[in-house]
Amino acid sequence: MNGIDWNWVRAFRATAETGSLSAASRKLGLSQPTLSRQVAALEEQLAVTLFERVGKRLVLTAGGAGLLEHARQMAAAAEALALSAAGQASDLSGRVSLSVTDAVATHVMPGIVERLREEVPQVTVVVSATDALSDLRRREADIAIRHVRPTEPELIGRLIGELNAHLYASDTWIARHGMPREVSDLSGATVLAFDPVEQFVSHMELQGLRVGPEQCAVVSNSASALWEMTRRGLGIGVVLDVAAARMPGLRVLLPELSRVPVPLWLVTHREVQTSRRIRLVYDILAEELRRLVVSGTDLSETLGDAGKPI
Repeated sequence: MNGIDWNWVRAFRATAETGSLSAASRKLGLSQPTLSRQVAALEEQLAVTLFERVGKRLVLTAGGAGLLEHARQMAAAAEALALSAAGQASDLSGRVSLSVTDAVATHVMPGIVERLREEVPQVTVVVSATDALSDLRRREADIAIRHVRPTEPELIGRLIGELNAHLYASDTWIARHGMPREVSDLSGATVLAFDPVEQFVSHMELQGLRVGPEQCAVVSNSASALWEMTRRGLGIGVVLDVAAARMPGLRVLLPELSRVPVPLWLVTHREVQTSRRIRLVYDILAEELRRLVVSGTDLSETLGDAGKPI
C-alpha cells in the first residue's frame, strides 16, 4: 500500500464530523467535488467503504467508524506539529491570523492594522471576522480577541479590560419618538436585538432594562448590521461607545442606566507564544486594545444628560 495523503484523511474526518460533503467542504474551504474526490481516493486506497447515504446525510459504515479515531489521532499529531513549528519560528516574515468579531473587525482593527503595517511590514496580517469561537488548537487562528474567558487549559487568555456599550438611537428616531427620560419610555420602542433573542433579553434585564421579546422586531448576529440600522433610525440598539463616537447622528439613551460592559480577552495558544512574529503582534494588539479601553472609559464618563458627548 502506498502512503496515504493527509488531505484525504482530513476530508474523511471533516465529512464524518459534519455529516455531509457540503458542510465539510465549507469547514475546510474546499469545493464539494474536490472533497468528494478526496474521500473516494481514501476509500479506494484503503479498500473500505467509509460512508453510506441515509436521506441527505452521510453515515459512517462500521469500517468507517473504526477508522475515525485513527484519523482524529493523525489530526491531533499534525496540529501539534504545526503548533510546535509555529512556536519555534524566529523569522518575522510570514502570516499571523487574527480571529475577531465583526464589530471589532470594522471599528477596532483598521487602526491596529495601520500600526502593524508601519512597524512590522514583513508580517502578513490575516483578519477573520467571525462571532464563532475559533479553535486555536487547530490553528484556525493564531490570536483571538474574544468577549469571554477561554476555558481550554492549553490556551493563554489575558483580560485587557472592558469596553462600554449603551443604548443608542439616531437623531431621526428621537425626532419621531422623543428623547426617553426613564426606562418606561422605552416600553413601546422597537429594539434591534442580537441573536439569540432570549439571551439578549436576559442580558438586558441584568442591566435593569426590561425589554419584551415582542419589541425585538429586528434580530441579527452582526453587530455592524444592527448598528447601521440604528444609525438609520429603524429602532434603538446597543452600540459600543467607541463605535458610536465614529457614527454621526447617534445619541446615547439613559446613559446612567443602559451601560453594558463588554470584556476584551486576548487569547493565544501556549505553543505559539514562543514565536517571535506572533508574540510581537500579540504585544501590539494588547497595547492598542488597552489604549482603546482607556479612551472608551474617558468617553463614557463624558456622556451628558442630553445623550451626546460634551
